[in-house]
Amino acid sequence: MTTGFTEQRVTVADDVSLHVAVGGSGSPVVLLHGFPQTHLMWRHVAADLAADHTVIVPDLRGYGASDKPADPDGHAYSKRTMGRDVVALARALGHERFALAGHDRGALVAIRTGLDHPEAVTHLASLDVLPTLDTWDVMRGTSAAVGFHLYLMAQPPGLPEAMIAGAADEFFGHFLDVWATDPDAIPADVRAEYLRASREAIPSIVADYRASAGVDVAHDRADLESGAVLRMPVTVLQQDWGTALGFDAAARWRAWAPDLDHRTVTCGHFMAEEAPADVVKALRDLLAR
Repeated sequence: MTTGFTEQRVTVADDVSLHVAVGGSGSPVVLLHGFPQTHLMWRHVAADLAADHTVIVPDLRGYGASDKPADPDGHAYSKRTMGRDVVALARALGHERFALAGHDRGALVAIRTGLDHPEAVTHLASLDVLPTLDTWDVMRGTSAAVGFHLYLMAQPPGLPEAMIAGAADEFFGHFLDVWATDPDAIPADVRAEYLRASREAIPSIVADYRASAGVDVAHDRADLESGAVLRMPVTVLQQDWGTALGFDAAARWRAWAPDLDHRTVTCGHFMAEEAPADVVKALRDLLAR
């Protein structure tokens, strides 16, 4: 991960252990990675935060060096299940309450964790996603082509896994290429690790996305109908997807997060690697609220 961090495996469920890097001391902050990445995406941000926080950086279940359980009923990779992993991980490391930041897929896990476990999550940051229900609602017409992978991996088991496996490096590498505005932010060795890790996790990555077209939508809709919101201070860092796709991103977020700091960034999707100083500042501002 980076100097001063130790890596270990922590059991979070009967059949699942997570690979996690831990460093620093102080109030705990958990950082969740996105697609197609691993905990390594936080290497710059984690090193800075570790100066005065205990920083916990896992590979999500199904990714990196964490376990990749089978998904017989479509629930093994629900964000509710993955959120339970996060709470169990923090508790196993001695923390009942913690701040939580997630990027991309990790942000969806963070949002669900905040909704399901408000007693555990003190602060929440989301990097470059909308909540699941809103994501599907704004993807319309030809502009939805930017999210073609969402529709591909929503298909029943078999076809998407086979198609991706047939050109795995090209598929995962496509997102590393087109979503970054600064290609140098992901050096060759880190890129190679992302591709290797993703290549070895195709079924579980697809299962994660498939859950977001099914059970995750059901969970979000139930919360929306019941009036559930994120009770903790929330910071959102987001590219200007609202302008690109024709929606009010801050308004979408305010429906879920009454205590909201919504910021539009100018860097690419991989902001923790492209603009780590900006991400650190936003997280420190959040933790001070």
